[in-house]
Amino acid sequence: MSNATQARILIVDDTEVNVQLLRNMLRLHAYEIMTAENGKVALERINQQKPDVLLLDINMPEMDGYEVCAYLKAQP
Repeated sequence: MSNATQARILIVDDTEVNVQLLRNMLRLHAYEIMTAENGKVALERINQQKPDVLLLDINMPEMDGYEVCAYLKAQP
């Protein structure tokens, strides 16, 4: 994890209501929350600052969750 007290979680979903729901639930546990509205933005965020956990929607525009997973698995 990023540090002993706070995990960094990246929420990737194109539905804002879902993002807000997850953000509110996870914020209660003092996690550091990052968000992305699609797979391409998620990869940009991951390259900037790696999350400890990735919550990834499958059906998204531009790059779906399966494509994001395949890309990440192909990386060293």
